[in-house]
Amino acid sequence: MKKYLLLLLSITILIYSCEKRDKKNQKPTLVVGIVVDQMRYDYLTKYADRYGEHGFKKLLNEGFSLTNAHFNHLGTYTAVGHASAYTGTTPSDHGIIGNNWYDKYLKKSIYCVDDSNYNSIGTISNSGKKSPKRMVTTTITDQVRLGQNMKGKTIGIAIKDRSSILPGGHTASAAYWYEGKDENNWITSSYYMDKLPNWVIDFNTVNKADEYLSKPWNTLHAIDSYTQSLADDNPYEGTFKGETTPTFPHDLPALREKNGNYDLIKGTPFGNDLTLDFTKAAIKGERLGKGNATDFLAVSFSSTDYVGHQYGTDAIEIEDTYLRFDQNIADLFKFLDTEVGVGKYTVFLTADHGAAQVPAYLQSLEIPAPYFKSKEFKKYLSKVSKVNFGDESLVENVSNYQIFLNKEKIKKLQLNTEDVAAIFAEEALLFDGIYKTVTSKTLQTTQFTSGVLEKVQHSYNQKISGDVILIPTPGAISRGKTGTTHGSAYSYDTHVPIIFYGAGIKNGFSHKDYNVRDIAPTLATLLGVEFPNGNSGKVIEEVLE
Repeated sequence: MKKYLLLLLSITILIYSCEKRDKKNQKPTLVVGIVVDQMRYDYLTKYADRYGEHGFKKLLNEGFSLTNAHFNHLGTYTAVGHASAYTGTTPSDHGIIGNNWYDKYLKKSIYCVDDSNYNSIGTISNSGKKSPKRMVTTTITDQVRLGQNMKGKTIGIAIKDRSSILPGGHTASAAYWYEGKDENNWITSSYYMDKLPNWVIDFNTVNKADEYLSKPWNTLHAIDSYTQSLADDNPYEGTFKGETTPTFPHDLPALREKNGNYDLIKGTPFGNDLTLDFTKAAIKGERLGKGNATDFLAVSFSSTDYVGHQYGTDAIEIEDTYLRFDQNIADLFKFLDTEVGVGKYTVFLTADHGAAQVPAYLQSLEIPAPYFKSKEFKKYLSKVSKVNFGDESLVENVSNYQIFLNKEKIKKLQLNTEDVAAIFAEEALLFDGIYKTVTSKTLQTTQFTSGVLEKVQHSYNQKISGDVILIPTPGAISRGKTGTTHGSAYSYDTHVPIIFYGAGIKNGFSHKDYNVRDIAPTLATLLGVEFPNGNSGKVIEEVLE
């Protein structure tokens, strides 16, 4: 009898162990990638006491959070951030060096996802003539489909086209973005399909945007409770057209006409509500997470960026936007639990970049934070060109803190391009707001292993970048006196949240140094697929069960 009981106990333990191992090895049926546009890491901590229990706190308490995660490149812009998160590498390899950049071969500025080879679907405008062709490496979303013999679906969703297209990769089943103005439609490109699915047509017909724009934007809570923000009426915040002060309430019905009609929703937290509504419709309409293969939903919430640009990082508007967004996250989790099933999906949340505090505000506190005067800088370079080379046109373009030299003119004057670049790099240092410079030749011949120059090197793409890279003074931005922007290699632009949650993910946190490019290989390991083909990130082992 004793032997029988021992045998029964051994069998029970073996069965339990096998079930536990099988459960751990079970892949999620849906991966949801959430990118929050312009989310500084400190928005998690700054408003922590005000968040509910089922949004950000659920992610932090039940998921795995990386508190010291950064972008390791210069050019912290929307397109670059999204591409880096999904390709597992940096602009030096994936080829997206900005939202727009100067094409030194075509001799004109280009937009990251424009593609005239395709037609608009769902709109009468040219807003659908897009594709991911300028991103030259694969994404984790590509690898998930390739690893399943093209089974499973990948859907990209965002108000911004680039935030939907680039995460979806080259093999996305669909990517959708929002066309506001007077149309109010979610649209796509013929790169993906010939016509909109019925569920998208149905969603567009419902017209949720009018519902959100039919009432003023007032604070979610009593306005005097927003103690983490500056006073509502201050000189550091921008206004909507038609407003005289940047104060609550913002009368959205009255502001529509002067602010692009449906485009107005982008600059309010209700743009995130609209994105969430469409995301839910996509999960249902495409039956994501219901098949045998793993589906991938790449959703980006863009309105946080629009609000941040207009009001800055310390406004009641940005605090209110994140308190509302916390509710969006909670709503999404509740929907996923019901529609896909608890334990059947995996989520990661990160941001495409952070943001600088408004320089005018910092200056009022005696903190150095200059405004970089880009127009004056271009005039200055013309003078440098004239004085040193007798010709003021040796600079062909200045954009994204890069100088592109006029190679034809340099050749005609029988000058050496590297010598010319070195002189411009040296002279640029004398201009207020420029802190460091480095030439393309130096980046090609010297290996930097730390500091801002290492990040510059990760940003430099030999084929498409400029001849001189400029590093602005810490805290500097090129903008008017209100609101803020981003793009630097400093911590306020690079430090962003990375949180994993759900199937296959441990509970915990880490203060170790990680990069956003580490997300893709970590997901690839979780899902058992190959890394993106340009991957330079590392697997975050402590995240995985």
